[in-house]
Amino acid sequence: MPFISKTQRQSDYSLFPSSCPIVIDNGASYFRLGWAGETDPRIIFRNIVQRPRLKTTGETVTIVGDHDPALMKYFDCTRSGPRSAFESNVVFQFEIMEYILDFGFDRLGADQAEIDHPVLITECACNPVQSRSKMAELLFESYGVPSVAFGVDAVFSYKYNQQLGVCDKDGLVVCSGFSTSHAIPFVNGEPVYEACCRTNVGGYHVTDYLKQLLSLKYPHHMSRLTWEKVEDLKMEHCYVALDYASEARLFQKGTKEADEKTMCWQLPWTPSPTEELPSEEDIARKAALREKQGQRLREMAEAKRTSRINELENECKGLEFLLQQLKHVKDSDIPSFLSETGYISKQEIEAALVKVTQSLRKAKGEQADTEEKTDPSLTEKYSMVDIPDNMLTPEQLKEKRKQVFLKTTSEARQRAKQKRFEEELERERQNKQDEEKRLENPELYREQLRTKYRELSEKVEQRKRLKTNGHTNGNNNGTGGVGRGERLNAAQKERMRLLTTAAFDRGKGEDTFGIRDEDWQLYKLMSKDNDDDDEGPDEDEAELGRMSARLKEIDPTFVPKLESGSSSAELPRLRPLTKEDFQIVLGVERFRCPEILFNPNLIGIDQAGLDEMVGVSMRRLPTRGQSVDERITNSILMTGGSCLFPGMAERLEAGIRMIRPCGTPIRVVRASDPILDAWRGAAAYAAAMEFPQQTFTRMDYYEKGEDWLRGYQMRYTI
Repeated sequence: MPFISKTQRQSDYSLFPSSCPIVIDNGASYFRLGWAGETDPRIIFRNIVQRPRLKTTGETVTIVGDHDPALMKYFDCTRSGPRSAFESNVVFQFEIMEYILDFGFDRLGADQAEIDHPVLITECACNPVQSRSKMAELLFESYGVPSVAFGVDAVFSYKYNQQLGVCDKDGLVVCSGFSTSHAIPFVNGEPVYEACCRTNVGGYHVTDYLKQLLSLKYPHHMSRLTWEKVEDLKMEHCYVALDYASEARLFQKGTKEADEKTMCWQLPWTPSPTEELPSEEDIARKAALREKQGQRLREMAEAKRTSRINELENECKGLEFLLQQLKHVKDSDIPSFLSETGYISKQEIEAALVKVTQSLRKAKGEQADTEEKTDPSLTEKYSMVDIPDNMLTPEQLKEKRKQVFLKTTSEARQRAKQKRFEEELERERQNKQDEEKRLENPELYREQLRTKYRELSEKVEQRKRLKTNGHTNGNNNGTGGVGRGERLNAAQKERMRLLTTAAFDRGKGEDTFGIRDEDWQLYKLMSKDNDDDDEGPDEDEAELGRMSARLKEIDPTFVPKLESGSSSAELPRLRPLTKEDFQIVLGVERFRCPEILFNPNLIGIDQAGLDEMVGVSMRRLPTRGQSVDERITNSILMTGGSCLFPGMAERLEAGIRMIRPCGTPIRVVRASDPILDAWRGAAAYAAAMEFPQQTFTRMDYYEKGEDWLRGYQMRYTI
C-alpha cells in the first residue's frame, strides 16, 4: 500500500552527485521525497506537524508525520493537534513547511546545512504567485539549493501515463486529491491552464462525511471512530454507485442484494457471564435462611420491645410512688423534698407521669382513651373559663378570652396528636397483616397488590382527566361526546345549583337579597373548594405511592407507570449488551459518502462535480472543434487518491456521456498508480537532459526577484 509511511533514514546521500535533482511531491495528504531517475520515492510520511508537551517535564517537542500511538501516552496533546501547512491545496503556513522539509532532508541522509542538489517540487494547478515565491525563498534562503523548478502534480501523472501508453497526447486529466479536485485539458501534449477547473472537494471531505454519519448513527462508539480508522473503512468498503437514486432505493427496500452489499465491522466485545438458574434445593435453602433470619429479627425486636416496656413500667411506678409520698409532705417543704429527684413541682411530676403512661400504651400497642383525663393543673391554669362574663371586670374578661383561646388550642393539639397516634397504630397493624399474607402465599399477594395498584392508578388517571375537562370553557364538545354537565365536577355542580336556586327565589317578587345576614352565606358556600372530589385524589395518590414502593420491594421486575398519565407507557427495561451492540454496520454509507465527489451540494458546497468539471473545462478551451473535442474525450485519465473507489470510471463516463453530444467517443481510464504516478512522472522529467533549462537558479532569484515567478511556466514536452 502506498499509504504506509517510509521514514527510515537513508545512508547513500553522499553517493549521488550534486547534479542529481531531488524530487519532492508536496501533496496535501502525504509528502514524498526521492531521487530523480528512480522508480519509487525514498521517503513517504503524512504532511502534518504536531507539537505536544511531555507530561513529565512540560517541554514542547515537534512530531512530524506519522507517530506511534503507543508513545503518545507520554505526551499531552490537549493543546496541540495535528496541523497542516496547506489551506485547501495551497501552502500558506511556511513555518510548518520548514519543519516538514527539515525532517524530509534529514531522512534522505543530508548531514550538512545546505542542500547542493537541484530541487523539483510539485504544486497545484494555478498556484498563487505568493505561495510559489515564499516556497522559493524558503528553499534558497534556508537550504541554499542551487536551482528550483515547479511543476503540477496532475500534469506529471498524465505525462508519465502517456509514456506508458495509457493515455494519448491530447486528452484531459481528472485529479481528485485530498482536499481539491482538478480537471486539466491537454492539447499537443501541453496543459491548457486557461481551461482548467477546480472544486474544493476531495478525499478529506469524504472521510469527514463518513465520520459524521457514523458518529450520528453510533454515538456510543464515537471514541472508536478515530480519523485513521474511518480512513481505513473508507478505502476498504466505500464505492461509487452508477446510479445513486436507484442504489438508495435498493437499500430503502431492504432487498437481499442490499443485505449482500452491507458490511459489518465487529468491535471488541466480551460477553457478560450467563447466570444459571438456581435449583429447587437452592431456592428452598435460601427461603429457609431468610425465614431463619426473619425469625431472629422478630425475636430481637420482641426482646427490645419487652425491655422498653419494663423500663417504662418501672419509671411509671417510680413516679406514682413519688406522688404518694408528696401527699404527706407540706407545700412549703416540697421544693426541698424534690431537690434530689430532679423535679421542681408536683405538676411537673404529673405531666411526666402522663407522658410515660402514653409511651407505655404505645409500646404495648393499646388504643388510647378517647376521653381525655382532666388534668388538675389545667383547672388551676384556666380558672376563669367557667366563670360567667357578668361576674368579671374588663381586665378579667380579657384574661378569660386569652385562657379560652389557649385551652382550645391545647385541646385541639392533643386531639390531633391522639389521631396521629391511632393512625400510626392502624398502619402498623395493617402492615403486620400484609406481611402475614405475603408469607402465606407470596405469588397471590404480589398479584393482588398489582391488581390494586392497576385499579387505583386508573382511578387517579380518570379523576385527572375529569378535572382537566372540568376546566374547559365554552360549549364545544371537544371530549368526544361528553356534555358540559358531565365535564363539571361536584364542586362546580353545587355552585350552579346554588346560583339557580337563588335566582329562582329572588325572581318571584321584590329583590330583597342582602337584608338578612343569612343571605351572604351563599358566597361562602360557593367559594368552598374543600369537597371530596378535591381531597380524594391526594389521598389516592399517596396510597398509590405507598403501593408502588411496596411493589418495588417485593417484585424486582415491577416498573411503575410514567407520570405523564399514559397507562400503557412504561419505562424501557435494561437488557444485557450483546454482540450486535458492538457492530458498526456500513450500508448506505458505503456509496453515500463518495457521492459528494459528483454532488458536492450534499455537504453544502455549491460547486461542480467531477463529471460537470470535464464539461466546464472543455467549454473553456480557446481552440475548439469537433475533432479536438473527440480527441480529448477519447483520452480522459483519472488520478489522485480519491479515484481508487470502485465504480469511479463507470460513473464518470456515464456523467460525461450525458453532457456530450450523442455518438461522441468517450474513454475513461485510470492511472497505473494514482498515488505515486505524480512523483514518478516528476522523477522521470528531472532525469532528462533538458531539465536544467526548465529551472531557475538562486542568482536569477536574487537578480530578478519574485515578480519573475509570475511568468514562470514549465514546458513538459522536452
